[in-house]
Amino acid sequence: QVQLVESGGGVVQAGGSLRLSCAASGSIFSINTMGWYRQRPGKQREQRELVAVITSGGNTNYADSVKGRFTISRDNAKNTVYLQMNSLKPEDTAVYFCRLTMLNNYWGQGTQVTVSS
Repeated sequence: QVQLVESGGGVVQAGGSLRLSCAASGSIFSINTMGWYRQRPGKQREQRELVAVITSGGNTNYADSVKGRFTISRDNAKNTVYLQMNSLKPEDTAVYFCRLTMLNNYWGQGTQVTVSS
């Protein structure tokens, strides 16, 4: 079984920073994609938005709304992905979910990020 454990969420003022971490354990293929998605207040699971993804080869993709503010990185040896979030805005408030894609998609339990104005 694959498990994803996120950490690093919290409450921060606008303009502040947070760093999220997600550690994967279990049967992990060496070739995979890990990423962060967010679910804004009042939205359903099917409406989760892509924030950023990174392949095991290091290729990245970001949502336009976070480009220049967020940075995704990973440690393949630890099967861990990070999301450094700077210049946070109130509209970044959401539950952030880690996702691991191999043959299937695996999701973490989510971590709350709240940005106050």
